[in-house]
Amino acid sequence: MTVFPILFAISVVHLLNDTMQSTVSALFPVLRDSMDLSYKQIGFIAFAMNITAAVIQPLVGMYADKRPRPYILPVGVVFTLVGVVGLALAPEYVYLVLAVMMMGIGSAIFHPESSRVAYMAAGGKRGLAQSIFQVGGNIGGALGPVMSAAIFVPLGQISVLWFSIAAIAAMVIQAYVARWYGQNAPLLRPAAKPKAAADAMRESAAGSPLTRRQVGWAIAVLVFLVFTKHIYMAGLSSYYSFYLIDHYGVTVQHAQLFLFAFLAASAAGTFFGGPLADRYGRRNIIWFSILGTAPFSILLPYGSLAWTAAMCICAGFVLSSAFSIIVVFAQELLPGKVGLVSGLFFGLAFGIGGLGSAALGWVADATSIEFMMKLCAYLPLLGVLAVFLPKDDKVRA
Repeated sequence: MTVFPILFAISVVHLLNDTMQSTVSALFPVLRDSMDLSYKQIGFIAFAMNITAAVIQPLVGMYADKRPRPYILPVGVVFTLVGVVGLALAPEYVYLVLAVMMMGIGSAIFHPESSRVAYMAAGGKRGLAQSIFQVGGNIGGALGPVMSAAIFVPLGQISVLWFSIAAIAAMVIQAYVARWYGQNAPLLRPAAKPKAAADAMRESAAGSPLTRRQVGWAIAVLVFLVFTKHIYMAGLSSYYSFYLIDHYGVTVQHAQLFLFAFLAASAAGTFFGGPLADRYGRRNIIWFSILGTAPFSILLPYGSLAWTAAMCICAGFVLSSAFSIIVVFAQELLPGKVGLVSGLFFGLAFGIGGLGSAALGWVADATSIEFMMKLCAYLPLLGVLAVFLPKDDKVRA
């Protein structure tokens, strides 16, 4: 049976967590002017936060598969709270980097464990459960540009302190989720005897149409699709507002509203992706999502401001329908390793996003923001590799 109260609770916490994280990118236009930062420095701030989360998340997930620790959930938010306070008070660049690294540690603890909770609470609706969990994060991320336009631009860096209230609220909700998690953690706990577990895995492999090599290849394809998606998302999330300001001459506030439209469309795509995959198949939706973004991303840099906005919204909606399905697909390929898979793919998402922000910032400095936007527009074409994924019935077998 699907436990919707728990799914909605972790979705709300995901919203609060990613709202706090989105303050980082939302501050970029303010920090560029107040601290005279280059695109490379801005990209490194995103890199520092994301690579911290990327390295730690698989380790947290692997440890949780062996020894679930429910009450680590509210502890993760404590790190995020410290990062929020540090971001608001940082007097110079190096302190900004340290603050966002603390936020990265908080996310590293939150994402794999909360994804395990979503898996446990899903019942038979894993695609829907992951979508409910992840749509909270997408909505939180979408609030960043609105906060920049309404709060950060007029009030400045210190206004980030208000988001400590969100951290406290997240701790309270996570304590409730941790109580339920503690009662149900045995459902995902591995067998007590290593030999019995190994025998069970061999029996499962013997009855599966997929060989170990095929499973490994499928995981590699999924990793590459995450790479494609999040490099492109990093380009738009970090630099789309600068592109609009420099290329179309819009104000900082208006540019942030355009970015909000893209991120809101991404949140909507995340929500619809899971139920569609439950109905039409994981492989089909992954294929449609990544490759189907290409026409919109390629056309985005060419045309009027209204045309660019329309293409950006379409690209965000189509592209973001994939990630929750990729996580579920990988979890089904590697049953019994829910925490490891969740940590690996969320870690990849953060790490690739950070590397992408840093690399694209270097490209923008070396060439122009317009050239960088045109270059990364072709990344979704690599979604054609989804054709190599096994069919859903083979994975479920």
